Amino acid sequence: MTVYQPNLDLDRLTAIDVHTHVSSSIHDDAKVADERRAQMAKFFKSEDLGSGTLPDLATYYRSRDMAAVVFAVDKGPGFPDQTPPNDEILDLAAQNNDAVIPFASIHPGRGEAGEREAERLIERGVRGFKFHPNGQSFFPNDRTAYGLYEVLNAHKIPAIFHTGQSGAGAGARGGGGIRLKYSNPIHLDDVAVDFPDMPIVLAHPSFPWQDEALAVAVHKPQVYIDLSGWSPKYFPPNLVQYANTLLRDKVLFGSDFPLITPERWMRDLDAAGIREEVRPGLFKDNAVRLLSL
Repeated sequence: MTVYQPNLDLDRLTAIDVHTHVSSSIHDDAKVADERRAQMAKFFKSEDLGSGTLPDLATYYRSRDMAAVVFAVDKGPGFPDQTPPNDEILDLAAQNNDAVIPFASIHPGRGEAGEREAERLIERGVRGFKFHPNGQSFFPNDRTAYGLYEVLNAHKIPAIFHTGQSGAGAGARGGGGIRLKYSNPIHLDDVAVDFPDMPIVLAHPSFPWQDEALAVAVHKPQVYIDLSGWSPKYFPPNLVQYANTLLRDKVLFGSDFPLITPERWMRDLDAAGIREEVRPGLFKDNAVRLLSL
């Protein structure tokens, strides 16, 4: 059994991107993978999607002296299997452990089988888990998810939760079936209370619930915010204010690659008003602490 162990040269790295997507398996039909990325590229007006496979993502970040947290999303029972599977992500991450940090995804609806799977993946070296409440159609504080959180809490493993509006399904008929109500970050306040040893990352500026996200992150010591999915020039003023002050040790660089490139994100950062003294923590130091690197 291949076990992932990070081999990151932290002195060399200029940044750790905590939010990137592996959208294609190395075994995918190229046409299907291209169609999957096209809808998202249209919404984000992205020009540099690449192949979507983990090896190509690792090459991209390695060439820029960066590391990336990578994951896919398990839509749950009754849907097609996750692409790529968690084990493929772990296998390929182990081969690219100088540039990649693997997260897994397990839908809470998988119940006890999902809990056993989480334990197995943690034994294989997975460094965290990704949840997408509106894409997976569950409220984060639903008690059906608590068995899975118990596993993460026991191992002190971080969990990233999508919050706010979703690019997935945007512009599609009926929003592609995605209901935004599940991703109000206030639901994660309950989770933070009930699982105080599970670090929680609120992914993205949480439109239209930014105040809720800030309140939870200020109040709960293990709650972070990643700034992925938006160009920084569009960050709301209250988010910038807190990133510069009370949350300067709890904000994380994330791009949402391949939908937004790190170059575009960094190029637009000057327009956001993030202070120079905040940037070392934002780009790397806060992630090093969160991920126990």
